[in-house]
Amino acid sequence: MSPPTLIDAPSTVSTAPVALSYELFPPRSEAASATLWATIRELEATDPDYVSVTYGASGSNHDTALELVDRLQLETTLRPLAHLTCVGGTPEELSRVVNELLDRGVRGILALRGDTPRDGHLPAGALRYAQDLIELIRRVELRRSAQFAAGKVAIGVAAYPTRHPESPSEVHDVEVLLAKQRSGADFAITQVYFHPEQYSGLVHRARRAGVTIPLIPGIMPLTSLRRIEKLAALSGVSPDPVLVDRLRAAGDDDAEVRRIGTEASAALAEAALAAGAPGLHLYTFNEHAAALEVLARLDLPRPARPSLAARRRALS
Repeated sequence: MSPPTLIDAPSTVSTAPVALSYELFPPRSEAASATLWATIRELEATDPDYVSVTYGASGSNHDTALELVDRLQLETTLRPLAHLTCVGGTPEELSRVVNELLDRGVRGILALRGDTPRDGHLPAGALRYAQDLIELIRRVELRRSAQFAAGKVAIGVAAYPTRHPESPSEVHDVEVLLAKQRSGADFAITQVYFHPEQYSGLVHRARRAGVTIPLIPGIMPLTSLRRIEKLAALSGVSPDPVLVDRLRAAGDDDAEVRRIGTEASAALAEAALAAGAPGLHLYTFNEHAAALEVLARLDLPRPARPSLAARRRALS
């Protein structure tokens, strides 16, 4: 009989750490920048594993996105995960962007397709799918692998708890996710969803199809009825009508709206963790209060690390 391997040996860790991350977007004004940096300092104190920074291949926020990435690395203890959309971009253009991100020390990229042009026209040779972008990033990485000390670029992708608006079925969505994994994706973050069973259903479908990468639920603090209704219209996903009625009944009572929304968001997060979620990704909309209130309702096992003060001293 063969001796047990280390894999077979019982773990001495009772609970694995839960990954924690936030989404930020580059500011559009000086006032928005001041608000964002107040949020960043508050979120930094929770010791997240990374923060994602929205970024488009079209170049509309190129400079501000790169400035935010630079400042996060130079002035904070936070690690940026740079969004990158590819639809309509040529391999040459996107290779330049990826190289620029790597030159600036970015080692995590969220590879997204992005919105297709309304007229459907794409330049000759342009990339069409996130899978193409993943493969392009891996090619760039291979040419620079000697710089990474045997490490690699972490590539995240989007996953859909409900059918993508352009997809024929949820089964097709999982097939696309599996193709992204085969092309080199390391993990996935879900789009916003409103019902607990939507995340657990995605996990069930994905695992049955052979998807093994971590599937991280994207949780939106449900503290703004206007924002909920807008995202529901964009995604085609109906929010919980009971929640909507409660928020509408709260009217202008901001404290009650926040209490109801925070409670609902925490319930989504708890259900996802109970379904085996390896982490939580909070869509902050550059506001920290609601995200922190959701976290306060959760008991997340987090890795033991040096204090924030010690890590800031190491940066200075």
